[in-house]
Amino acid sequence: MRKFLVVLDDSRECLNAMRFAALRAAHTSGGVTILSVVPPEEFQTWMGVADLMRAEARERIEAHFEVFAKWMRDKQGVNPELVIREGDPVAEILALVKADTDIGVLVLGAGSDKSGPGPLVTALSRSSGSLPIPVTIVPGDLSKERLESIT
Repeated sequence: MRKFLVVLDDSRECLNAMRFAALRAAHTSGGVTILSVVPPEEFQTWMGVADLMRAEARERIEAHFEVFAKWMRDKQGVNPELVIREGDPVAEILALVKADTDIGVLVLGAGSDKSGPGPLVTALSRSSGSLPIPVTIVPGDLSKERLESIT
């Protein structure tokens, strides 16, 4: 089964990327893998505190994931899987794509403000010619109705 990989973060455009991945998966009998990457510098402190911070980050990510997962299951009939990794987001995306050969498309949300499309879109666009899968970039300000009509 072909899976759509989407990155879960705190950006506003993440919502449209999630919607797009779920809608495409539902229409193509595919799956969705949701990746959340925690930068390691968040844990550069005393060992005991770092472990507590990791646990809290995991809980926050799982709660955030469950909101999207419930919508995907209830509205689209798609049961997403969650992958949590620590490290550089671009490196972790590439490592997951290499490790999971069922992932066929990377879906990213692009920011619509003046600061640009966002660090992931910028970084992955530079190396898109050498990526092993296609990248779909979903505009962050695309309306829900328009998104549904094109998927």
